[in-house]
Amino acid sequence: MTTPSTIRADACCKRLQWDDLDIALIKTLIGFAKFEDLLGGGLKEGTSTPGDHSSNLLPEEQIAHANIVAREDIVVCGIHLANELLANYDTEISMETDFKDGDSLRSGETIARINGPVRSLLSAERPMLNFMQMLSGVSTMTRRYVDTLADSKTRLLDTRKTTPGFRSLEKYAVACGGGWNHRIGLFDRVMLKDNHLAAFGPDPRKAAIAATQASRERFPNMLVEIEVDSIDQIDIALAAEADIVLLDNFSRSELADAVSKIDGRIVTEASGGITLETLSSLSNLGLDFISTGALVHKSPWIDIALDWSPKQS
Repeated sequence: MTTPSTIRADACCKRLQWDDLDIALIKTLIGFAKFEDLLGGGLKEGTSTPGDHSSNLLPEEQIAHANIVAREDIVVCGIHLANELLANYDTEISMETDFKDGDSLRSGETIARINGPVRSLLSAERPMLNFMQMLSGVSTMTRRYVDTLADSKTRLLDTRKTTPGFRSLEKYAVACGGGWNHRIGLFDRVMLKDNHLAAFGPDPRKAAIAATQASRERFPNMLVEIEVDSIDQIDIALAAEADIVLLDNFSRSELADAVSKIDGRIVTEASGGITLETLSSLSNLGLDFISTGALVHKSPWIDIALDWSPKQS
């Protein structure tokens, strides 16, 4: 049976799917990648000689065959995007794959097979790989964190520490890696940090209560989360009847005390200083969530290559 606390926790997170993303924005990002590569986009003067002059040395009618290959063990992310990007460069390019975003592949496995005009395929190669390497880096890093939590009931969350303009894609990559998405932006949750409470008044307890009440009146369906950085401040979040308390930079022993004190009355999230090395020690404390920005800002690009097939025409 699902307990009330689990219902509350379920309401505090989501996993983005590809269909949740705005394809118009993704096409815009692809367009920017193409613009900077072929037209000098980003440079004040641009270029007076636009185009892919290396690829244009080849015959226009030549067809190429290539494989996208994982050069290391990965959780792949970017297959849908690669399809969109290739179509943007040339609708004659086709891609076939036996995998989907979120699948685990071993080093040396072929992610997808591509066929199409050689000029277009060569022009699209680097932007396509850049997207896939970046997003697969996030999904692979996320899977490592998720695996470290093992069978813990505590769920792993991402944060708003994302690359500007790429948030939806990076959060999608986190979901592909098995993590959960925290608030997507400032628009979908009320997060009351110390500066917010200070702006509401000198008494943190009264400020938290007033801010939460104001949120309930103006945004009745929106979750309210209050950040605290000491055990003593937990009473503030409880008195305000917030939905979630963010336990910021607590030690392991402090987190254990906090979970005991809260006793399931509100949802708990631990954040700050979370690493792969410390994560396993936090998995059995009874926290609802652990959040970290490292899933995105500390994820290295994954080695993915485009290998050309000898079958050319």
